[in-house]
Amino acid sequence: MSAVPANAAAEPVLVVRDLAKSFGGVHAVQGVSFSVEAGQMLALIGPNGAGKTTCFNMLGGQLQPDRGAVLLSGKPITGLKPRVVWRLGVGRTFQITATFTSMTVRENVQMALISHERGLWNPFAPARARHVAEADALLAQVGMSEQADRACGVLAYGDLKRVELAVALANRPKLLLMDEPTAGMAPRERIELMALAARIAVERNIAVLFTEHDMDVVFAHADRVIVLDRGRLIAEGTAEEVRQDANVRAVYLGSGAASGGH
Repeated sequence: MSAVPANAAAEPVLVVRDLAKSFGGVHAVQGVSFSVEAGQMLALIGPNGAGKTTCFNMLGGQLQPDRGAVLLSGKPITGLKPRVVWRLGVGRTFQITATFTSMTVRENVQMALISHERGLWNPFAPARARHVAEADALLAQVGMSEQADRACGVLAYGDLKRVELAVALANRPKLLLMDEPTAGMAPRERIELMALAARIAVERNIAVLFTEHDMDVVFAHADRVIVLDRGRLIAEGTAEEVRQDANVRAVYLGSGAASGGH
C-alpha cells in the first residue's frame, strides 16, 4: 500500500459534492460526496449496477450531472467537456485500452506529449522527432523502455496497459482516473500494474481514483476505499474498515459479486 502523503492536511485535489445522475426512472448515482488527496490511491468499488462508471463519466466530462459539484484543486470543473477537463490536469485510463496500434510504443507517448503541449503540425519537424527524451523517460517509469520501438498492435495486453498509463502521465495530471485498470489481466500482472500506479502516485504527487473488481488488488493498494450500492455511497474508510463493514459484506463482498458494474 502506498504511504499516506505528508501533505494530508492540504486541500484535496478532487472534491465531489452531492453528485447525482438519473436515466429515466433509474437513479444511477444518488448524492455521492467524497474527496481524494495528492499522492493517495482511492478505490471506488461496488457490485454490478452500483454507479461506478456513471460516476467516473461525470468526473471526466463524458456525462453531465443532474446536480452536484466537482472541484479540481478548488476550482469547479462540473459539466466541462472531456478535452477541457483533460487540459486542466485529469488523466484517464479505460477498461479497454485505446492506443494507435500501427504506431510504436514511443510514438503513442509522443503524440500524447504533443497534444499536451498543444503542438501544431509542422512538416519540418515530424512527430517522431519530438519529445523523444520525455517519452523515453515516461516509458522507463512504467517499465516499457525495451519495447519502445515495437508497434502497439503486437504487444501483450498487460504491456498495452502500461503504455496507456504512460500516455495518461504525458498530460502531467493532478488527478488520474483509472476505470477497471486491471480488467483482462492475469493475477500477477494486476498486482504489478497497481503497485506501479501506487508508486507513481507518491513519486509524482498525483491523486488516483480507481475502480476495480479484484478485491485483492483493492485491499493491497488502496489507501482508502469508498463503496457504492445502487447509486448510493454506503461505506468509506481504510481497506480494513471497509472489509469489516457489515453493509459492505451484505451487499458486495459477502454476496459473491466478483465484477464491477456501471
